[in-house]
Amino acid sequence: MVQELLGAIAAAGCAGLVYLGMAARVVKQYERGVLFRLGRLAGDVRSPGFTLIIPFVDRLQKVNMQIVTMPIPAQEGITRDNVTVRVDAVVYFKVVDAASALVKVEDYKFAVSQMAQTSLRSIIGKSDLDDLLSNREKLNQGLELMIDSPAVGWGIQVDRVEIKDVSLPDTMKRSMARQAEADRERRARIINADAELQASKKLAEAAQQMADTPAALQLRLLQTVMAVSAEKNSTLVLPIPVELLHFLERGNQQPTPNGDGEPRSG
Repeated sequence: MVQELLGAIAAAGCAGLVYLGMAARVVKQYERGVLFRLGRLAGDVRSPGFTLIIPFVDRLQKVNMQIVTMPIPAQEGITRDNVTVRVDAVVYFKVVDAASALVKVEDYKFAVSQMAQTSLRSIIGKSDLDDLLSNREKLNQGLELMIDSPAVGWGIQVDRVEIKDVSLPDTMKRSMARQAEADRERRARIINADAELQASKKLAEAAQQMADTPAALQLRLLQTVMAVSAEKNSTLVLPIPVELLHFLERGNQQPTPNGDGEPRSG
């Protein structure tokens, strides 16, 4: 009698252990458990840790709540200014409502991927080439809004969308290179012209100052002579004022008795 009782207790214990093994589930920290009882959503979402279900009746499906990094395949399109480009991007999203992500959409990752590709093609058609190349932050925000609007109903939150690369045809690259080169040449000419204008103004001011103070011209002449002589040149050219030549010329002339200003013949 005692042996039969012990055997029954042992059998019940084994059955309990088997039942516990079949009913026990562990939800990880970055996961949430969604319970389906006879095919229907039952109870709240199970938190991380140890939990129990009813074997053969309940089915616990785990949903990853981590941020998912999904690359968007390169999409080819025509911009608003009729330029053919290929643009690829990356979208960062996460599940915020595990039950909705399982019930309201069949495969939320595939749905987000298709929505991102469609939105990217739409953004390409609405944007100019200059916006794709230089104003990406605004396009990223618009693309994020286009993807996030339908994803909210699926229990998905889009954290960020980034345009990675914009591929251009070779002919367009050469055209842009010629445009950039022409723009640089234009700016160089403007800078040179502005420098000439400033230099001419300074020279005019210097000439006016020397005209007001004749001694300044002589000091400038002496400075020039010192600068030239410092190079140890064998030949030194000195400018002679024209007034000095006129003075010497008048000194060599001899006045005639009749005062006609012609030299007297010997």
